[in-house]
Amino acid sequence: MNIQEDYDYSYNYTYADLLTWEGPQYELIEGEPRMMAPPSGRHQMAVMGISAQIWDYLKDKSCKVFAAPFGVRLFEKENDKPEDVDTLVEPDVTVVCDGKKLDEAGCKGAPDMVAEILSPSTRRYDRVKKFDLYQRAGVREYWIVDPENGTVQAHILEDGSYHAATVYTAGQSVPVSVLEGCTVDLALVFPKSEA
Repeated sequence: MNIQEDYDYSYNYTYADLLTWEGPQYELIEGEPRMMAPPSGRHQMAVMGISAQIWDYLKDKSCKVFAAPFGVRLFEKENDKPEDVDTLVEPDVTVVCDGKKLDEAGCKGAPDMVAEILSPSTRRYDRVKKFDLYQRAGVREYWIVDPENGTVQAHILEDGSYHAATVYTAGQSVPVSVLEGCTVDLALVFPKSEA
């Protein structure tokens, strides 16, 4: 199926539908497909800067880190079939510590930590819609990374809600709260451009 030509706004799409689509990559948010734009070079530098540092820290540990594309079925339950799942997101960086949540398709349920890198087309979406999704799903730590301003907002889940974020700027190191002793050096996430 070509979703761009055949999209039905009255239909609640599922993961089973998404598996049949050709063409561009999509996320599925509560039954509504959202096409993903190709990331910029600055976006990819931030993804690699974060995921590489966490990857290095996690050597010989049970938690795993994944860079996009990596499918996360946030609300999938134990016996759900693809047609029961109406939400699949692809965070830019995902940390999963419960190996039972991992399968060939990605992650089933809430990861421990996700990071989204803002771009002009996703800025509001990541700050509002994904913030709400990750909070409801129980993602313990959510980073909103802004390469344009060189900042990271680290949201920690407490009593089912994200409270005021701690904001870090270029030149600082951000502790990964779900990984004791792990920090991310933002100098490697927001490298100074060469003149």
